[in-house]
Amino acid sequence: MQPQTVRAIVTGGVSGLGLAVARRLVADGGRVALFDVNDDKAAAAVDTLGADHARYFRTDVTDEAQVAANVAAASEFLGGLNVLVNCAGILGAGRVLGKEAPMPLANFRNTVLVNLVGSFNVAKAAADAMQGQSPGEDGERGVIVNTASVAAFEGQIGQAAYSASKGGVVGMTLPMARELSRFGIRVMTVAPGIFWTPMVDGMSEAVQQSLSASIPFPSRLGQPDEYADTVAFIVRNRYLNGETIRLDGAVRLAPK
Repeated sequence: MQPQTVRAIVTGGVSGLGLAVARRLVADGGRVALFDVNDDKAAAAVDTLGADHARYFRTDVTDEAQVAANVAAASEFLGGLNVLVNCAGILGAGRVLGKEAPMPLANFRNTVLVNLVGSFNVAKAAADAMQGQSPGEDGERGVIVNTASVAAFEGQIGQAAYSASKGGVVGMTLPMARELSRFGIRVMTVAPGIFWTPMVDGMSEAVQQSLSASIPFPSRLGQPDEYADTVAFIVRNRYLNGETIRLDGAVRLAPK
């Protein structure tokens, strides 16, 4: 997207993969709006990035009216909008047939609502804002990067809801890219493997080593900065469009 300045919304932006993306975009000279519901971590994230370069917007990605209003406010703060990175998501683990009873439908519905419907909700609001931007090279007005998971392809036992939600993210990538092409808006998805996240930090060392050993090469967990590097590459390379990139060290998830 160079030489245009990156003006980005990052959902799930105050921690984990989202914060890594925000750091990278700001380091490259961009500005970011952080959409999240974690007020406790928001101030520290903005302090890290610098108040001139980042602002926090408390946002429930499943709330259509709130997202539309916050996208408009973020665009005003950023001076336009040409990048969206959707990192907000939940695990939603649980067996279809649990020990006590079948999975409550609310659990499945909420996982799909946050991971899939939430991603679409922010993407369509961002695309609406992007279509009014002045075009850059090749007529590009913006790029949307969604986050799926390798579980979209090899979901494990207990991941029916999570895999369905992430499979939906993969499935909407190409049709959205095709539709938005006439506005000069690209749509890409990254499917991370097993990455260092706050959840992994809470696991025992033995479990962490077991996870690392399951990855062919490099035999370690992914680093958030490696995810951020991938997003930065997608933003720069305008010929990437309508595709899902696996970022996983060649791992293929076992049944459990």
